[in-house]
Amino acid sequence: MSQNHYGSHSAAKPIDAEVSITGSEEFLKYVQERKGTTHSNVFLAQDDKMLRIKEIIGQIKDTNVSVLISGESGTGKEVIAQAMHRASNRFDNPFVAINCAALPANLLESELFGYEKGAFTGAHQRHLGKFEQASGGTLLLDEVTEMDLNLQAKLLRALQEREIERLGGSGPIAINTRIVATTNRDIVKAVSEGKFRQDLFYRLYVIHMEVPPLRQRPLDVELLADHFLKEFSKQFNKPNTYLTTDAKAKLLSHSWPGNVRELHNVIQRSILLAPNDAISSRDLPIEEEKAIESGEWKTLMPIGRALKELETAFILETLKHHSGNRTHAARTLGISLRTLRNKINEYTAEGLEVTAPTTGRAS
Repeated sequence: MSQNHYGSHSAAKPIDAEVSITGSEEFLKYVQERKGTTHSNVFLAQDDKMLRIKEIIGQIKDTNVSVLISGESGTGKEVIAQAMHRASNRFDNPFVAINCAALPANLLESELFGYEKGAFTGAHQRHLGKFEQASGGTLLLDEVTEMDLNLQAKLLRALQEREIERLGGSGPIAINTRIVATTNRDIVKAVSEGKFRQDLFYRLYVIHMEVPPLRQRPLDVELLADHFLKEFSKQFNKPNTYLTTDAKAKLLSHSWPGNVRELHNVIQRSILLAPNDAISSRDLPIEEEKAIESGEWKTLMPIGRALKELETAFILETLKHHSGNRTHAARTLGISLRTLRNKINEYTAEGLEVTAPTTGRAS
């Protein structure tokens, strides 16, 4: 078998986003020269940690090393992956993404590796998997920690040997695809609990970027809010819309549990629903955050209800709170997206009402 670019027996030392390196200005110049790609549609940032991530992208843009991007849901991990692709010499080839948490193991395997005609019932023609669809480009494995352990082994082999085999295939197929993986979970903990392969972890952890949550990036809140304001003001033909001082103060005081995605939606709804051009704090659809006073929780305890019933009610209310967003709800509940989906399937089968995603997407 062929060896990969960093050898088959040695592990490369990870570069962490905390490390300050040079190359940010060079990266931005490079990106701006690529078919009109601009700084703003790569990703905006003023926070030091985010600027260092940009620097890392500038340093590794034309390498083929695997990259792991970790961080809470909604922090912009896919945006960073797309920025890496646009900045690289793979720019003219496909950027392909697949959500590892959204598909059952058998379907995910066929989607990743493809299959030959007749490989299984219903395989009426050859299907190229994501690895081949992203040939010469970048493959994003979103929420890679949700992948089945058996499938993790097959992914590891593909990364090590730089080749795959379609389901029902007769031999290996060489691949030229850069792998970027993301996770919103503690991957080190997943490894220690036996839920994620240690060898695959080290294979992906060559370059690690940890994206801080928006609540830890106050400099980015107003920057991103202004960017979204311009975007939606143009889209909705409201060119004179602006945020008042008290609106900006409210944005800065919010903890943003949904991160950049939540801020994006808040600004979008504000522009649509504000009665005039000035968006004040009253126009921002942000729920007030109230801490439960010491001892108050006792009055909320539903004594007499079965534990299973409480669990069901809690999960359904959490889904409702997050407007049906499965990813956000799973993070709040501290469970995997796969576990939450199984619960939802149970509730649906029981005829219970489950809040659907407002955007029509499950995560």
